[in-house]
Amino acid sequence: MTQTSPVPEPALTSGDGDGDGGAERGPASASAPAPRPGVRRPRVHRPRVHRAWAVAAVTFVTIIGAAAFASLPGLLIDPLHGEFGWSRGMIGFAVSVNLALYGLTAPFAAALMDRFGIRRVVVCALAVIALGSALTVRMTQSWQLVLCWGVLVGLGSGSMALAFAATVSNRWFVARRGLVTGILTAGGAAGQLVFLPLLSWITEHHGWRPAALTVACAALAVTPFVWFLLRDHPADVGLAPYGAERFTPKPPPVTGAAGRALRALADASRTGTFWLLAGTFAICGASTNGLVKTHFVPAAHDHGMPVTTAASLLAVIGVFDIAGTVASGWFTDRLSPRRLLAIYYGLRGLSLMFLPMLLDDTIHPPMLLFIVFYGLDWVATVPPTIALCREHYGENSAIVFGWVLAAHQIGAALVAYLGGVARDALGSYDVVWYCSGALCAVAALMSLVIRHRPAARPAPPALPPTVPAAA
Repeated sequence: MTQTSPVPEPALTSGDGDGDGGAERGPASASAPAPRPGVRRPRVHRPRVHRAWAVAAVTFVTIIGAAAFASLPGLLIDPLHGEFGWSRGMIGFAVSVNLALYGLTAPFAAALMDRFGIRRVVVCALAVIALGSALTVRMTQSWQLVLCWGVLVGLGSGSMALAFAATVSNRWFVARRGLVTGILTAGGAAGQLVFLPLLSWITEHHGWRPAALTVACAALAVTPFVWFLLRDHPADVGLAPYGAERFTPKPPPVTGAAGRALRALADASRTGTFWLLAGTFAICGASTNGLVKTHFVPAAHDHGMPVTTAASLLAVIGVFDIAGTVASGWFTDRLSPRRLLAIYYGLRGLSLMFLPMLLDDTIHPPMLLFIVFYGLDWVATVPPTIALCREHYGENSAIVFGWVLAAHQIGAALVAYLGGVARDALGSYDVVWYCSGALCAVAALMSLVIRHRPAARPAPPALPPTVPAAA
C-alpha cells in the first residue's frame, strides 16, 4: 500500500529543469489572489534533493537485481544440451517463450501499475521470477524448462519490463525524462555486467543449478528495497514531479487493467506510427536479446573460446551499453529521436555484418572494437522509442510502449528459436548474423519514415489547492 500523510503538502517547482531537480520552490506568484479569511495556504515542502531521484535510484537497483535472470539463458544452452541431450532448438524454444511472454505481459503490467501501484506489481513479479528460477533445479524434462524458465520467469520479468522504467520516468519526472529513461534502461546492462561473469564462473565450476539459485536469490534480495523505499506517485509524499510547474494530484486507481491495455492497443494500432515503432523495435529485439544475448556465448564457444571468456565479453558489452544508453537519453532530450533511431540501427547492422569474421578462440583487438561499438548501441534505441511513444500517445504512452516492447520480445523470441535451429541445421550462426544485420538496415529506413507530431500547447499553471484553517 502507498503511504500518504494526513495532509498532503503540494510543492511547486521552478520548472527550469536545473541540476537541483526543481528543489528551489518559490512562493506563489505576486499576481495570485490573496487567501480568503480563515483559509491558509499549505506549507510548501522544500527538499534539498527531489524525492524523484531517490525513487529513480531504487528503480535502478531493482532493475540491476532483476537482470540476473536475463544473464543466464545464453549460459544454459551448452550445459543443458550436455546433461539432458536436448537440442539447441528445444532450449532456444524455452528461451523464446520467456522472451515472448516478457513482451506480451508488459502492456498489461503497465495498466496493472496504474490499478494496484508500482510497488505491489513489482514485488509480485520478483517473487514469480524467484519461484520459476528456483524450480528449474528440479527439472528432468524439457517441458519443465519451458514451464519454469519460459512461462514463470517470462511472466515475472515481463511484469517489470521496460514499462517499469517508462512508468517511473513518466510519473516522477517532467524535466530530464530522456536522461532518466536512459539511466534506468542502463540498469539492465549494469546487472548484466554484475551477473554475467559471476554466473558463468558458477556454471563452469559448480554447474548450472547453483547459477539458477543465484538468480532466485538476486530477485528476492531487491524485494525489500522496492517495498520500503519505492513510492507510486509524487503526490504520495506531497511533491510535484521533478521539473513540473504545478502540483499534480494522484489520479484514482484505474480499473479494468486488461481492458485499458487492449483499448490502448486498438487506438494506437490505427496509426502508422505504432506499426513503424513496433516493427523497428521487433528488429531491435531480434538483433540484441534474441541473437547476441542468447547465442553469442555458444557461438564464440564454437570457435574455441572458453565460456567464461565469452561471457566476460558479453559483460563488457554491458559496460559500454550503460554509457551508450545514458548518452542516448541525453541526446533524446536535445535531438530528433527519429534520426537517432536511424543512426543507431544503421550502425548496429554494420557491426553485426562484421561479427562472423571476428569470432576466434582468443580475444583480439578487432573483437574488442566490436564489443565497444556494439555495446554503445545495445539499448540506445530505448530512450528515443519511449520519447516517440510519449509524443504520439500521451497519457497512454507507457501502455503503448508496453505493446511496442511486446513486438521487441516477439522479434527476440523468433531469433532465439531460429538461431538455435540454424545452428543445429547449418553447424554455425553465420547466416543469422548476416540476416540480422540486413534487418537493422531496414529498421533504420523505417525510423526515418516516422512523422513528427507537434507538441500540444501547455496549460496555464494552476495554483496549489487551499487548505481550510483549523478551527
